[in-house]
Amino acid sequence: MKIAFFGTPELTLPVLNALQAHDLTPSLVITNPDQPVGRQQIITPPPVKIWATSQQIPVWQPAGRAELLTSDSPLQQTDWDLFIVFAYGQILPATILDLPRHQTINLHPSLLPQLRGPSPIRSAIRNDINPTGVSVMLLDTQMDHGPILAQASVTIPTRDWPLPGPDLETLLISRGAALLVDTIPRWVAGEITPQEQNHQQATYCHFITKADAQLYLDPFSLPTGPAAYQALLQIRAYAGWPEAFFVYQNQRVKIRSASIKDNQLLIERVVPAGRNEMEFRAFLQMVGSN
Repeated sequence: MKIAFFGTPELTLPVLNALQAHDLTPSLVITNPDQPVGRQQIITPPPVKIWATSQQIPVWQPAGRAELLTSDSPLQQTDWDLFIVFAYGQILPATILDLPRHQTINLHPSLLPQLRGPSPIRSAIRNDINPTGVSVMLLDTQMDHGPILAQASVTIPTRDWPLPGPDLETLLISRGAALLVDTIPRWVAGEITPQEQNHQQATYCHFITKADAQLYLDPFSLPTGPAAYQALLQIRAYAGWPEAFFVYQNQRVKIRSASIKDNQLLIERVVPAGRNEMEFRAFLQMVGSN
């Protein structure tokens, strides 16, 4: 099949690897333009571009919607069988979605219509949603709105919940990649009837910012009960990025790990601004002696 894949960040790479392993390697990868990264603002290619280049797959990096629609774009030069979209970061126009013979499908890491939007994995943790899951859907011009082709539920054992964000990402994307490569042949063969979502039950998530990760707490009097659990959800949801933090004595302190013990939040390791990671007890001794 002639397949084009739309995606950008590193979390898409397991999906591309799964497609390749099942003889569904894209003939073209569409990703966002190279961007400045880090304090030195070094122009860096997206992870998907690096992957495609290593596999000798052509890459196209349109600057925006207008370039997608030009008559001389690579999308207009081939009779496509299927487009696959995962974490591309833009809503595609209908004229693009309708180009392939078998339309355009999307992998979304939630049980749609739950958690439509850009941050379903981290939002599932933050909002204490377990089980969660993955969906393969047909794309339309509205956000995560199209009919469902397949879904798989994922339940995290109570003893392990809430998982840190990176761990749930790894789990859901692995499950989503497996669902995608199982769904594509059945969809192309006409064995799947798309099911309209129940739009009345839709919930939404937003772009995560650093402000979402701030906890308002006194490090010498950590919360207990429901407040402790909500704090733990916040810490685990934003593990890795943007990282939960609190401010004490005008000092920003990142929380690397935490748990609940005896119904109270237990912070284990922190990174105070300008210092190396340390045990939370060492931080309390440091600020207590000032």
